[in-house]
Formats: sequence, C-alpha cells, structure tokens
Amino acid sequence: MKEALVREAVEGEDALEDIELDLLLEGVVRRYGLDFRGYARMSLRRRVWNMVHAQKLGTLSALQAKVLHEPLAMEELLQHLSVNTTTMFRDPSFFSAFREKVVPHLFSAPFVRIWHAGCSTGEEVYSLAILLTEAGLYERSRIYATDMNAAVVERAKSGIFPMEHMREYTANYLRAGGTAAFSDYYTANYDHAIFKASLRKNIVFAQHNLVSDGTFNEFNVILCRNVLIYFGTDLQSRVYRLLDQSLRRFGILALGRGETLRHTVIENDYDEVDMQERLYRRRA
Repeated sequence: MKEALVREAVEGEDALEDIELDLLLEGVVRRYGLDFRGYARMSLRRRVWNMVHAQKLGTLSALQAKVLHEPLAMEELLQHLSVNTTTMFRDPSFFSAFREKVVPHLFSAPFVRIWHAGCSTGEEVYSLAILLTEAGLYERSRIYATDMNAAVVERAKSGIFPMEHMREYTANYLRAGGTAAFSDYYTANYDHAIFKASLRKNIVFAQHNLVSDGTFNEFNVILCRNVLIYFGTDLQSRVYRLLDQSLRRFGILALGRGETLRHTVIENDYDEVDMQERLYRRRA
C-alpha cells in the first residue's frame, strides 16, 4: 500500500513537471518567438533544470516567471538550450571523406554555395574554409553559416579562438588530410589565435532558426551535423524537408554520425556517398 502511494506521488510530480515545462515553452514561444516545443523531451528537460539550478530556483514555474519578465534570463536560458560543442576539424575522418568524395564534384559548379546550419561558435566553418582553400575552390565559394543563437554567431564571426586549443586543432587538421602548416592560417595574439581575414571573406554569418525560419537560397552542399539528434521526430521531419527544399539537384547533405536519412520523409530522394560519415547526394 505504501509503495503504491509513493508511486502515485512520483507520477503526480512527473505529470506536474510536464505541465510546467509545457507552460514554460509556450510562454517562451509567445514572448520571444523561440520555439523549443518540438525538441527531444528528455534532453530538453535536463537542460532546463540546469538553468533552474543555476538560478537557484526551486521549480520550472519559478523559471517561467523569471524568463518571461527578464529578457536577460531568456538569453541565459538560450545558452543552456543551445548545444555549442564543437572543435576545428571535428571528426577528422568526416573532413577527410569530404575532401575525397565531395570536393571533386564541386569543380563543375560555376559557383559553390554551402550552408552550414547550426554552426555554433564557428570552428567547423573555418575548417571548411581551410579545406576549400587547399582544394582551390574557396575563391568561387560562399559559406552561409547560421545558428539560432545570435551570441554564438557573433563569436563565430570574430574568428578568434583560444590559443590553448591549437595543439588539438592542429592534430585534427593533419588527421583530416591537411596539406599545409596549420599555424599559417592564424596569428597568435597572447592567449588567442586570430584566424586570417582571407578565410572570413567568403563566409556570411547570420542568425537562422531551423525550427521556425524557411529556406533562403539553393545550395550545392548543406552541413547540418549533430543538430537533429536534439529534435523530436515531428520536428526532425520538418527540418529534413527544409534541408531538402534548400538543396540543388545532386547536391550533398552532410549529417552527424548519430543521424541518418534512413526511415525519414526524404530517404528515397538520396543516395549514400559515405555511409559512415553520413554523406548523401540528392537525386535528380
């Protein structure tokens, strides 16, 4: 009997938390126009609770009140909900496969447009710029680097990264098939590395929300790596359609290793270029 009462109490708390979370997300979308309602629930709940603890609050309802009345609190919540884990030449084997299996097909395009969706703080964007430079393609390419978080877009735009990470980034670069001295691409300034302006000149940084914004160009390549894993099934389907609408015929779609086109709404419109690295080519 006691165990049944405890179980009922726990279930009641879980149900109440679900209500609080729904109200918080509804308030955020109506107040700020940012829609997280379709995100994967467990991951979303954990990140929201991290914010609750950081603010020394007791409930999700208390967080809702704070966020709705204090825009700065919303900015902090956005930092908790955004996934900004990235490095230069992250997953070197991906960049190696891109260099080998994607780059040769780009030479036939008079101008190469690439969309890097969910670019975070920009390390992988600059990695792509370096790769295209070494392939002789960068001068006739434009990379559109977007993220829903305006603060990280501004950081990416600066092209400045901690010097302490350069050893790791150099190792990644070499494993990805880099052909020059990695240090040639940046200038050391005390504890920061400032990447050369020549790498930034063909990158357009902008805020774009995959959840609520539409297509804005037609691309030869779209990279949307390690983003969709944080979305629920319905939202994933919506974003897959957006990516598909934004890609040219025979264009390349690059996903993260935890993501796949199998069993998605656009699966039958793509061929695998590299199964392990999740590279796909759109059919005619």
